[in-house]
Amino acid sequence: MKGLKYLILSILIIAYVASCKKIEQLPPVPYIEFQSFKVFDTTDILGNDIKGGKLIFSFQDGDGNIGINADENYGSDTSNLFFTLYKKDNGIMKEVPENDLMRPSSYRIPYMEKTGQNKILKGKIAITFLYLFYSQADNDTIKYDFYLTDRDNNSSNISSTCEIPLSVNNTYKIQE
Repeated sequence: MKGLKYLILSILIIAYVASCKKIEQLPPVPYIEFQSFKVFDTTDILGNDIKGGKLIFSFQDGDGNIGINADENYGSDTSNLFFTLYKKDNGIMKEVPENDLMRPSSYRIPYMEKTGQNKILKGKIAITFLYLFYSQADNDTIKYDFYLTDRDNNSSNISSTCEIPLSVNNTYKIQE
């Protein structure tokens, strides 16, 4: 009987120690990484045939303060996801000018918050682009650089897509 008590006590101690996990720690500055970009045909709200693109990227943030709450005032700019578009011109990627109709606007990632002791946020975000003014006569190979900011105004790293030919419906990823 005495041996059974020690066995049960040992099992309980082992179970307790095994259940105590150290809380993962990450820097408070967000980190993002390009995953894929899918090019597809679609229609706009008027029924016109257009090109679409879907960017997927992963993110992580150590203090979990990504996204903007619509009820809070962050000044006049409520954007927190920013893009730079490049088009291939004579084999060289060049940033498009301000007046380029395909130049993307900035976006707002909605408010995210994790409950509990560990505030780390990790996940994937998908952004859909509609190319209303795309023409196959145009130079159709593009690339994006992008970054996000958190509620403390920490800017993430800049991540880049691979080169994306808009004329070919496909999913594009960086080759490893």
